[in-house]
Amino acid sequence: MILSTSHLQRFFYSHYFHGGLRQAAGVLLPALVLSGVFGWHTAGFVAAVGAACVAILDQPGGPRRYGLNGMFAALCLGSATTALTGLASSYVLAIWLIVPVLCFGFSMLTVYGKHGGLLGFACLLIMTLTLRTPLTPADVLQHTLTSFLGGAFYLLYSTAVHRLLWHREEQQALSVALFATADYIAARACFYDIQQDLDDSYRTLIHRQALMTEAHQAARDMVLRELPHGDATHADRLRQGLLNLFVDMINLLDSMVATHTDYATLRHALPDSDILLFVRDAMRKLAANVDSLALNVARNRRHRVRNSVKAELRALEFELQQLREHGMPQSDPELYALLVQVLRRLRNMTRQVDRMADHSINPVPPQTDPQRANQTLNRFLTRQKWRVDLLTRNLNRRSAHFRYALRVAVAALLAMVVGAGLAHAPLVNALDPGMAGHGYWIILTVLIIMKPGFALTRQRNGKRLAGTLIGCGLSLLLFSLVENPQLFLFILVASSVLGYSLVQVNYTLSAMFNTLFVLLVFHFLAPGSNAVVGERLADTAIGSILALTCSYILPSWERNTLSELARALRAANQAFLQAGQDYVHACRTARAAGAAEAPETEEAHVRWRLARKDVHIAFSNFASAFYRMMDEPVSRQRHVPELNRLLIQSHTLASQIAAVIPHLAQIDHEPEGILQALAATQDALEGRPATPPNVIETEGDYATIAYPLRQMIKAAQRIDEEMQALSAPVKPAHP
Repeated sequence: MILSTSHLQRFFYSHYFHGGLRQAAGVLLPALVLSGVFGWHTAGFVAAVGAACVAILDQPGGPRRYGLNGMFAALCLGSATTALTGLASSYVLAIWLIVPVLCFGFSMLTVYGKHGGLLGFACLLIMTLTLRTPLTPADVLQHTLTSFLGGAFYLLYSTAVHRLLWHREEQQALSVALFATADYIAARACFYDIQQDLDDSYRTLIHRQALMTEAHQAARDMVLRELPHGDATHADRLRQGLLNLFVDMINLLDSMVATHTDYATLRHALPDSDILLFVRDAMRKLAANVDSLALNVARNRRHRVRNSVKAELRALEFELQQLREHGMPQSDPELYALLVQVLRRLRNMTRQVDRMADHSINPVPPQTDPQRANQTLNRFLTRQKWRVDLLTRNLNRRSAHFRYALRVAVAALLAMVVGAGLAHAPLVNALDPGMAGHGYWIILTVLIIMKPGFALTRQRNGKRLAGTLIGCGLSLLLFSLVENPQLFLFILVASSVLGYSLVQVNYTLSAMFNTLFVLLVFHFLAPGSNAVVGERLADTAIGSILALTCSYILPSWERNTLSELARALRAANQAFLQAGQDYVHACRTARAAGAAEAPETEEAHVRWRLARKDVHIAFSNFASAFYRMMDEPVSRQRHVPELNRLLIQSHTLASQIAAVIPHLAQIDHEPEGILQALAATQDALEGRPATPPNVIETEGDYATIAYPLRQMIKAAQRIDEEMQALSAPVKPAHP
């Protein structure tokens, strides 16, 4: 796949590349110093393994407090795992018992989410690499201490780097979120292109929204973790600039989310009009502006490059004037009001993008009390609690985490059986004696590939195999054409950096560079022998087969969790609507009391924004699970049409709620039709029979919200219908 220059710039200026550079340097330094300076090759390898275990928890884009706690936990648990595995390695029965037990126990840590899964994998990685050579009881203490010191070095090194480069890391995390926002705007522009298929556009939009939600959450956890205090220090000004950009980005997202409409109806009503073309071009320019801003933030540059949207806005004004002269406000007031709202939102988005560009150059201090603002923003941070009862409650067959841990333990045990069989096979020993010494590679492949979900395991399986095959081919080509040790060392370091950097971006390339790195390490240890390339490929293939086969043991199909995620999404939309109505009531109460801005109004607005964030997260979780199910065998898929419609209608509902609430907050009371529309939406979301109003008022400003209200009712009713369909008897799936 050929990557464009812009995508390469995104990668090399992102926290993914800089995080990979940090991880690779911290892992390689102990090995290079101990091996290159002192000649302690074994100690260098062991120290590097200890550092690699800790580095797994040092993920780019995460909150620092969790990163430090995770690295410390990896250091302690990893050292204990090294000691336990080392003591058992000299006893055949003990090692056959301890490996499956550790695989099960550490795999259960996935109950604590992403960080728990990374901690468990880090411990399993150091367990597997400790199996490389059996240790005598006398060697265990030295091996464990060397591994501990390597991990401790990485912990101190990473802490120092983060303290020195905290601003760059936050800039890079924010730039990734801005890039994702630009992609989302570009995806929304496709709806106004009559040449684009609506279903394909929806699939692209939902995928982009899931990625954007994840990137926004990562930026939120970094930028809001250390907030400005309102003083005049340089660090405080830097924090204020990043905070301004982040808040502007969220405000821009609010404007975009509130622009959903019935695009099929819009295309049908205006098939030959240039209005859709102008809207599409304006949104594409705005996407390009945000993309340029993101690149400037990532590169720490303060100048801006801007594409003017004035021509498109003026063209839209002219087109609306033509429609006004032809009587559309009287003949179709809802459609005309919708087009006016599209123009207003484009203007608003343009002002917000311009303000973001200004804030990237000149940070503006907040007008509110910093202490009060910090308390408000802290409520948007992700909280994670490591409770023991959460682990114990999942120790049963119904738990997906328990099933996954059991699969990993069985797969590791089978990998040990296959490795032992190869080690004692006369034919294998005659053809390649080295196969017996690398049996742990099969276990390592199994642990890397196996994921809690079947679809993720299958995806990781194919990418791992492809990456390993390409890496082995490149290694053979490199060994046959190059004889310069310095060049080998340079490629080794570069492969390590790219292997770490690409894990979250492109796993196939990451596996390729990791394979190249491992083979170069063994080439330095045993120059002139290419047998290790074949061994690596064979062990990876065996491990992939075992991992995919064991994925069918007590599998956790996504269909089993989608109903729960759908209920969570409906509840999130319901809470979003209720919080919005509370905010509307607070605004009216404040106006009646003659207060321009009351604490109750601000608190209600914060609760509404929190509910909106929860909707985005619930939607992202549901969409990700749905598309994972679509990657599973057809026989294991259930209610595909219903879930797909539920996905689209939930997106529509959240968008229309975001569009209606700000308008309701500006009026003093709702007419009867609007009240009935809100009540019907709530009834449908709660599973009660909904009675839509016969007429929704369209006089004056009411025309602005009449169309979104109709869409809200329709979406809520369809959500209720699809939720009921999920409980219906399942029809057999057909290929």
